[in-house]
Amino acid sequence: MQKLIAAVALLVAVARLSAAPPERTHDITPADYASVNTITEIALSPDGKQVAYVLATWDKKTDRRNMQLWVVDTDGKGKPKQLTSDNTGDGHPKWSADGKSVYTLAKRGGAKSKPQVWKVPLDGGKPEAATDAKTGVVAYDYAPKADTIFYTVDATATDDDDFTALRKKYDKIDYGHGKRAVSELYAVNKAGQEPKKVLADNRYIREFVVTQDGKKVAMVSAIDDSVIKSEGESRVDVWEGGKITTPPTDVYRAKAASPYAWLEGLAWNPDGTRYAFCAIHDAYPAEVIIGELTGNQWMTVKMPRAGTQQVRGYGSPIYWVMPTRLQYLGDSNGTVSFSTYETTAKGKQFSQAHDHVVYVADYNSAARVRAVVLGGRDGLPTLKTISPGEEPRLLVDPNPHTANWKFPTIEHITWTSADKATVGGPLELPHGWKKGDKPLPLVVAIHGGPTTASYNDQRFDPHNGRLYFAAKGYAVLCPNYRGSTGYGDKFLTDLVGNENDLDVKDIVAGIQHLIKEGIADPDRVAVMGWSNGGYLTNCLITMKNPAVKIRAASSGAGILDTVAEWGFNDEPAYPIVFKKGQPWEKPDIYKQTSPIYGIGNVTTPTLIHVGGNDVRCPPGHSRMLYRALKEYKNVPTQLCEYPGQPHGLGTLTFRTAKMEWDLAWFEKYLKK
Repeated sequence: MQKLIAAVALLVAVARLSAAPPERTHDITPADYASVNTITEIALSPDGKQVAYVLATWDKKTDRRNMQLWVVDTDGKGKPKQLTSDNTGDGHPKWSADGKSVYTLAKRGGAKSKPQVWKVPLDGGKPEAATDAKTGVVAYDYAPKADTIFYTVDATATDDDDFTALRKKYDKIDYGHGKRAVSELYAVNKAGQEPKKVLADNRYIREFVVTQDGKKVAMVSAIDDSVIKSEGESRVDVWEGGKITTPPTDVYRAKAASPYAWLEGLAWNPDGTRYAFCAIHDAYPAEVIIGELTGNQWMTVKMPRAGTQQVRGYGSPIYWVMPTRLQYLGDSNGTVSFSTYETTAKGKQFSQAHDHVVYVADYNSAARVRAVVLGGRDGLPTLKTISPGEEPRLLVDPNPHTANWKFPTIEHITWTSADKATVGGPLELPHGWKKGDKPLPLVVAIHGGPTTASYNDQRFDPHNGRLYFAAKGYAVLCPNYRGSTGYGDKFLTDLVGNENDLDVKDIVAGIQHLIKEGIADPDRVAVMGWSNGGYLTNCLITMKNPAVKIRAASSGAGILDTVAEWGFNDEPAYPIVFKKGQPWEKPDIYKQTSPIYGIGNVTTPTLIHVGGNDVRCPPGHSRMLYRALKEYKNVPTQLCEYPGQPHGLGTLTFRTAKMEWDLAWFEKYLKK
């Protein structure tokens, strides 16, 4: 009997050992970035028993990401099934009404093919083209009760004036105006059927969504496809029965904190009587706007927010769980979690504060199942389902090979700024480092925006220094400086008129805090960032008599002159809002916020990165910084201009190159 008990005990011990997580033995390097897979989009099936998802993987041959369609059961018992493997950029999955297929937008048929909507069967059959648009499909949605696909294509509108004939005569010239990009909306409910043109009103449709019965379309439209028109003049229209109605816009334009809102995330409720979307403001809190059908008229109202709860801005999904109840993502102290709003309960809010970061989500109200891509502190994001009264169920870990990676530890810390404001942000520390160990070289990794935040989860981010520096033995502070989201409205709006001031002081105070705590070595401090993070890097290195010595910097797509920002960037509303007016109205603020006037103070060796085709932060700023440091200041510098790249670097080679350059630069200039 004792032998039997011993044998059972041994089996239990072995089982426990086999279930234990593997030992962390792998030292992470930039080369590992090529192995990181990402779930970018998800869609629950009509019965809630399956979830389709898009898996993005790096392809070293093409130097870009492959987007492939997969499906997995929501009970966690089945294995993921790959539906497409032809590397055609599948995206925007939507289930067919019968649950036997998934629609996707992809470019199949060779290099000269155009994007079309494809119907991908679950039984392993070949994808079938559901559209045949000659110029290609730009966006689509699916009405399951009508079994109809709606899609947009690009078209061109010509505006006549006194010079129309001259522009036509010399049509090889690129003119500032005269022709506009617009959209046409079509509908088709059977493969091979002639599509029906739904509308063509000479406006550009940036986003649209249809009701389940296909009888209504809500759309974000503007006069053309330019950012300047989108951020200041776009509106939500409703199409029904051949007629377009524009519900009142004042709640997100004239009467909003700022009239320059980005509109996105449109969603209809199940019965088509309400829609909702996000109005995302630079410098001010994002708001959820609800359109309600009252009698025969559409009304628009702003969803009340509870306490300090903020709506996560860019890319935040909104979905209705009932005709009167919607869910959105809340942003708080470096976390992103679900919040619910009941439209009939006098603004009752249900916030679910958890220590995680929700990336994307979908909800099936009939099955009461929610699918989420969830990030946390223990590893890279995974796909899970959440059912009432149950713990989240793991469905897919897209990166099982990282189980032995030496991930950094992450904690959210706070400190006090010069004006006594409390500031916070994630702190990454090397795997195994503990309090009392030798102080570490510090990299301050500054997020862009600024109306966003750094979050408390593991993320491999070449643009903003996440993971790869901590893996190399650095402490990495990700400060959510003034103007960041998740810390209350005042914290966010304090930055208006105070750039290159409060934000810089918040970051400097964070560095001093880590030095005082014995975490950071005061003689080995570096700063880096991309976009607004690059701008703040430029602000920090141009400080006069800085309280901390910055030994090295990496400026990514950073602004140097805010008047040039207003003049050359594709979104001039950004400087107008933060500087409280036009350059000729607020010249002192534009000068105070421009790092170019502090170039004489720079002694920090500075690495400079920028995309050659960046229209958000054009390369002229980076070239100007490089010229000043190289030719006139004799400060060690290097300009890395990535040919053909937009605001974010798109290829694997360039992202890896940036990380290796950053590490090499900081290793050289932070050596003791």
